Amino acid sequence: MLFALPTALLPAAVRAAPADPGPAMQLSAADKTLINQIDAYLNSESALTANFLQVADDGSTRTGKAWIERPGRMRFEYDPPDPQLLIAGSGSLIYHDPALNQTTNIPLSSTPLGILLAQHVSLDSANSEITGIDREPGEYDVTLARRGKEALGRLTLVFSTNPLELRQWVVRDAQGHETRVSLYNVTPAGPLPDSLFQYSLPALPTHRNQ
Repeated sequence: MLFALPTALLPAAVRAAPADPGPAMQLSAADKTLINQIDAYLNSESALTANFLQVADDGSTRTGKAWIERPGRMRFEYDPPDPQLLIAGSGSLIYHDPALNQTTNIPLSSTPLGILLAQHVSLDSANSEITGIDREPGEYDVTLARRGKEALGRLTLVFSTNPLELRQWVVRDAQGHETRVSLYNVTPAGPLPDSLFQYSLPALPTHRNQ
């Protein structure tokens, strides 16, 4: 996902020609049972904090702290000396790069991660479709796309199996670039402060006449 501008979170309209994420898969009875279990797990916690490791497809890594609260709120704060900040709140995703003095504001509904931040998460719904399920030893991988907005990219959620926990997600953007975000030190949280998900433009420096 994420980032220099966070290309895998941006709408395809501001990137290159879209890639085809593939058709929705026909879910078997076992698939539907698994998806129902994952939906129940994702809806069981409304807020969490975690540390994250982000790996881009060029191998570069970044770390930081994440706060996630449904519906629609997220904060990714990168460890020094990385100054970037990513905030979701009030229906928008805001990305600020102080080094470039650049702030980007896009609708959260135009990003793959909006699926995870819904009021009620339903992976197979009117808003999202499942394009793949992989069962690996100790791991479930579920790949999603927004229904009717497949050009926005794909989101793969990676779960441990025992216990069932979200451990990682992978965003594949319209250009085929992948960014992998691994979560660790995941801790359920109570209601988080509104201030975490609010962003104000930095104050411009003032100059006094000498």
